[in-house]
Amino acid sequence: MVNLPLNIDYKDKVVVITGAGGLICSAMAHAFAQSGAKVAALGRRLENVQALADEIKAEGFICEGYKANVLDPEELELARQAIHRDFGSVDILINGAGGNNPRATTDNEYQHEAKDGDKTFFDLDPSGVDMVFKLNFQGSLIPTQIFAKDMVEKKSGCILNISSMNAFTPLTKIPAYSGAKAAISNFTQWLATHFAGSGIRCNAIAPGFLVSAQNKSLLFNEDGTPTARSAKILNGTPTGRYVEAEELLGATLFLCDDRAASAVTGVVMPIDCGFSAYSGV
Repeated sequence: MVNLPLNIDYKDKVVVITGAGGLICSAMAHAFAQSGAKVAALGRRLENVQALADEIKAEGFICEGYKANVLDPEELELARQAIHRDFGSVDILINGAGGNNPRATTDNEYQHEAKDGDKTFFDLDPSGVDMVFKLNFQGSLIPTQIFAKDMVEKKSGCILNISSMNAFTPLTKIPAYSGAKAAISNFTQWLATHFAGSGIRCNAIAPGFLVSAQNKSLLFNEDGTPTARSAKILNGTPTGRYVEAEELLGATLFLCDDRAASAVTGVVMPIDCGFSAYSGV
């Protein structure tokens, strides 16, 4: 269960969430289910999304897990057909799959500080960069091609993409991820325009820094003190803290509601404790 920040009724709405096994999207799955939606949780590993679905169903809500790689149109189409059998046509799509790759990341923040043995900008693996762009950009484009067909047919629906605060200003060390998330923000505006006459709204949230199992060791030392990079992040955040996954739910539930956000489309909403607003001075 999550603590719902808004009392919005999604009863009988069919919500598809890609990347549902992750920290952010699993919280979203709980929130939509608790709000009455029929949640279709998609992920590359069936066991992960099935465990999420079982947890939500044990709480008395509706959710099913489906195996689908967001880069595989055939798997996504099979998932769509299964969702139609289980729940009906899709009303809301959350494009939550994404991520970075070490092959597309530099060791140093600045080239002039590079030491022998460091992986610099000149050592970035093009295949790693390609993977990051595919996972984040095509991983949102292809599911939209599959599931937005339902919305076009009924002339209503909502798409929510997951951008990032580094789409506004790129972070050091991660040029591919920053660029890919900037592409998501641009794509969100493109979709909002393209589907405006079809009754479909498209928006995005741009989460700030969250602490997860994957990045905890990069942000904190074994004794719990912040690493040097973590200290820079917190010093550049006006509130001096990280974002919690549940703090993304209010904006998510608002942006996907056709009554509360009926005139909101093409928006990329930062949820970053003020990080993108602070100049450092």
